Amino acid sequence: MPLESEFQSKIIKEIKRQYPGVVVLKNDPNYLLGVPDWLFLFENKWAMLETKRYSNSVHQNNQDYYIELFSRMSFASFVNPSNKEQVLDELQITFRPNRPTRFPRR
Repeated sequence: MPLESEFQSKIIKEIKRQYPGVVVLKNDPNYLLGVPDWLFLFENKWAMLETKRYSNSVHQNNQDYYIELFSRMSFASFVNPSNKEQVLDELQITFRPNRPTRFPRR
């Protein structure tokens, strides 16, 4: 099983590949205890992810609160190797354009 930092690096690279131009910010855990590790800004949308090494890793104080709060605002989730694909699928829904598809005129 990879270290949490290795998993973070892999998932960030995958998100950057899937969403060119995404801005990735690392949150300061000392500023607001429990805020998810990562903020992703893409076009006019955003998401927050808290990476964990295992699905049963301990949640720090306030992490559950902030994941729930930010999920109501946009998208936030705990992510670990066992739920990575599900979280990336949900992130795709969040980052999906909310404008109608344009078809070429003929």
